[in-house]
Amino acid sequence: METTTPEARSRELEERIAAEPAAFRILTGDRPTGPLHLGHYFGTLANRVRLQRAGVELFVLVADYQVLTDRDVAERLSEHVEGLVADYLAAGIDPSAATIFRHSAVPALNQLMLPFLSLVSVAELSRNPTVKDEIAASRQAAVSGLMFTYPVHQAADILFCKANLVPVGKDQLPHQEITRTIARRFNERYAPVFPVPDALLSAAPSLLGTDGQKMSKSRGNAVALSAGPDETARLIRRAVTDAERRIAYEPETRPQVSNLVLLAALCQGRDPHAVAAEIGDGGAAALKKVVTDSVNEFLRPIRARRAELVADRAYLRGVLAEGNARANAVADRTLEEVRTAMNS
Repeated sequence: METTTPEARSRELEERIAAEPAAFRILTGDRPTGPLHLGHYFGTLANRVRLQRAGVELFVLVADYQVLTDRDVAERLSEHVEGLVADYLAAGIDPSAATIFRHSAVPALNQLMLPFLSLVSVAELSRNPTVKDEIAASRQAAVSGLMFTYPVHQAADILFCKANLVPVGKDQLPHQEITRTIARRFNERYAPVFPVPDALLSAAPSLLGTDGQKMSKSRGNAVALSAGPDETARLIRRAVTDAERRIAYEPETRPQVSNLVLLAALCQGRDPHAVAAEIGDGGAAALKKVVTDSVNEFLRPIRARRAELVADRAYLRGVLAEGNARANAVADRTLEEVRTAMNS
């Protein structure tokens, strides 16, 4: 029996989205642990904007509770929450159509954790490779229960609004599979309440940080959407390259140089091979100048819009309040269905 691969399924889903976007509801989001950067933009934000403009309904979660999965305290949380909302809006998410909401503001969502935990075993959670990776990279001295049950919390995030589509990277597929398992088991044990959500694999390329490692807020190796031109130039100047003078786009053999070429190409909307050919024998200095100019030009309107937004904190709080109200209405209805199905 032939099994459909996640890539093939995602291609089918893209065709269905193009034909009937209103049939889909997406849940996506981020933890408010600092400003979003170019890796986030090209990895997830641009795709969310694309899907929303196509007509897909968008729920965007500011996952403030999940900040505590791998750290002892949630530092500067209110500032980071508002900054995250500003990043979303500056990148092009439309708050009048999207439901942007805060985890801690939707009690009924979090109440789904209890029945969902009863539907998975400790062994299933222990085997989850994504949880293993997160535990290995954890900043905590000991693993918290929240870290261990993170995939179940994520299932509650997705299923509370009955999302039927979740954009993910390949590394998130095990989390997504636990959500699908929970939905199926609840429907079989009690009543058909939840859709079994599909994973929509992102075609976006992964960007390395300026140090050649994975781009990350905590590593200080990423250009934030809020970074000014001078800070952007400073970060790119210290980016890792190699000893070869000729610039080429060869990701397998020259990952650091190719990463910078790709960043310039994404910002210019061009093919990376063409960008590399233009730089030719200019070396690392010419490459970094092209990248700096490309990034600064690309971010210019986003920075301007973001600066307007952060100057109006009342507006950002209003966007969240409106989204929280919509999310609460949806969550309350779902929780009532769950209670009825469970005879509780």
